[in-house]
Amino acid sequence: MAPLPPGSTLGILGGGQLGRMLSQAAARLGFDVVILDPEENSPAGRVSRGQIVAAYDDPTALNVMGRVCDLVTFEFENVPAASIETLAGGGALVAPGPTALSTAQDRVVEKTFLNAVGATTVDFAAVDSLDDLTAAVTRLGLPALLKTRRDGYDGKGQAWIRTAKQAAAAWKAIGEVPAILEAKADFTRELSIIAARGRDGTIAVYPLGQNHHAGGVLATTLAPAAVDTKTDTRARAIAAAVLEGLDYVGVIGIELFDLGHGTLLVNEIAPRVHNTGHWTQDGCVCDQFEQHIRAVAGWPLGPTTAHARVEMTNLLGEAVNAWPALAAEPDARLHLYGKAEARPGRKMAHVNRVKPLFSVGAKRTGRGPVS
Repeated sequence: MAPLPPGSTLGILGGGQLGRMLSQAAARLGFDVVILDPEENSPAGRVSRGQIVAAYDDPTALNVMGRVCDLVTFEFENVPAASIETLAGGGALVAPGPTALSTAQDRVVEKTFLNAVGATTVDFAAVDSLDDLTAAVTRLGLPALLKTRRDGYDGKGQAWIRTAKQAAAAWKAIGEVPAILEAKADFTRELSIIAARGRDGTIAVYPLGQNHHAGGVLATTLAPAAVDTKTDTRARAIAAAVLEGLDYVGVIGIELFDLGHGTLLVNEIAPRVHNTGHWTQDGCVCDQFEQHIRAVAGWPLGPTTAHARVEMTNLLGEAVNAWPALAAEPDARLHLYGKAEARPGRKMAHVNRVKPLFSVGAKRTGRGPVS
């Protein structure tokens, strides 16, 4: 397709913080944005041209969005894949497509796909009953992590099983719904890679980030991570395999377990801009949000070379009340999400602390888009 010109209207399914930052990036490129979200006066809706207040699967709302928008994308992977199929079936241009969304929404389908394209994961087993779980525990060994096949994020919908006697309680804890049992990964650290694929097949990959989680929620990302060439090369190969395997258009986040010596396992993929990519807002010329808009709109992909070292910290709940002190830090860049209520564990903002990437006289290296 021809690149969408400035002045075109983009639709975003989802009105949270990712939709808000996507909308702001789109505005910088001259696009108008319409949000579809069931929450009135959503964070993204308040910085956009308009918002359709309706459920994500509302047929009338989807019809309106398809008619008023030149292209539709989404901000999170729990948007019903059927809604994307409805939009596409009605003639709307949608990116990423429904295949990527449906793949990421089912953890068994996701891991099956990843291994098929050579992006290795931990060993796993589908679980539909307590008998299935008992058999899976015997095959995979313990400890192992039980997760719901669908939904669940930031540590929700999962339970560790450390002894065979805990299996029944874990099955009950996740609601006795279709699930996946994952073998434990003996990793040294958690990494992630943010990558994009354009409509012409061009791929752009950002430097790896090193992540720390607390209570199942991302706490910090440090990027660019200190990695050797073998690890960097392997991560880029994984990103390319996933993007091409899904015929993907847009930005994707890929979470990785680093086992050392260049061996990486994929934890999961997110078919959208990603929390671990927030560092790019202050560490790269073209951040992940602008990159996504460029990709879906058919524009050339932007440069991904880091010009600063960034530590991104999530601000959860009342931690956002420290904004006056954070705003006073000379090296801190505060990104507030415009959410009214600071509930415990709710992502309210993030702060990027920016440090020089290179010492005086150091050699600068980096990579941008590749064919």
